Parts: sequence; structure tokens; C-alpha cells
Amino acid sequence: MTKKPTHTDDSALFRNAIGKVRPVDTNTVVLKPDKKPRPLPAVKALEQVDPLQNEVADSLETLYQEDKVGFIAPGLQKNVLKKLRKGYYGVDAEMDLHGLSSRDAQRELLRFLHFCVEDGCRCVQIIHGKGYNSPDNQPVLKNDINLWLRQHQDVLAFCSTPPKAGGTGALYVLLRFSDKFGQAEDGLE
Repeated sequence: MTKKPTHTDDSALFRNAIGKVRPVDTNTVVLKPDKKPRPLPAVKALEQVDPLQNEVADSLETLYQEDKVGFIAPGLQKNVLKKLRKGYYGVDAEMDLHGLSSRDAQRELLRFLHFCVEDGCRCVQIIHGKGYNSPDNQPVLKNDINLWLRQHQDVLAFCSTPPKAGGTGALYVLLRFSDKFGQAEDGLE
């Protein structure tokens, strides 16, 4: 390969543009660590959305100790409720609300359901008790939970458990999958 001839003015112009140059003493390179901090993922603020958004069309009947409960969200097949009653979905998590006041029970229930949906739980069991110590044999928690679960946006269906799992003192609750799992409700089998 032949060298290109350079003109003296081009060479002078290049030297003026570069400025003063210092020769390199060694051919080794010293790498310095980055001074930048490691990037941290942005933290999403928790949405303070009230999960009790669904309207309850009719006034609910007062439940007594041995009354069975059943609910299915509009648009779901009745077969889903039958499978839920038989324990087809399997219980992923359980919560016992015995002995809590109505206000404490609501707070704990909403918190429990939120974390269950976020963790991908499909079916949960909620033990509310039969209310034997309630005035006039009207269980307070059973009636409150019946209303709250009907209003909850993530509840697809619920029903009283079989006698071996608590009978009328407990509920199986079928939850929708969180959006992060990318599965639709119509995939219920």
C-alpha cells in the first residue's frame, strides 16, 4: 500500500486542531471503576383504590348460624360454583377471622385478598365462624363477609365449605388472576 502524499498546510492545520500531545509511556491500560451508582428500579406507589367497588343489587337476607352461602359473579357459568363447592380448585391460602371485631376483620380480609391476588392464589378459604356467641343467633362476621365479598372486585365466586372443612362457618373464595399473570377469567376449567 502506498502512502498518500500530504500537503504541509494540511499537516499544520491538523496539528493546530489537535493541540499539545503527550506521548504514551506504556502500552498497558488502567481501568478505573465507574463512579456512577448502580441503577435501582423505580418504586411504584401503591394504588389506594377501594377494592369494594361492586354494587350489591338487592338487599341481602340476614344469615343465621347454619345458613349456607353462595355467590357467583355475573357472566360466570354456574358450573364454576359447583366445582368450587366440591373443592375442585384446591385451597392456596387460608385465613381465620375468629374473635375479630367487624372493623378489624374487614381490614384483615381486604389485606389478605390483596396479597392473595398479587401472589397468584386462585382459591382461598376464609374461616369466619358460625357466630354462636353473637346476639340473637345472628352471626356478625358471616353477614359482613357475605356483603364484602360480593362487593370485592377480585372475587369471582364464593360458597360455604363442606362440613369437613368448616361447613357454614367457613367459605371457599375463588379469586381472579392478577393482571401480571396474563390469564383471563374465561379460562376457568
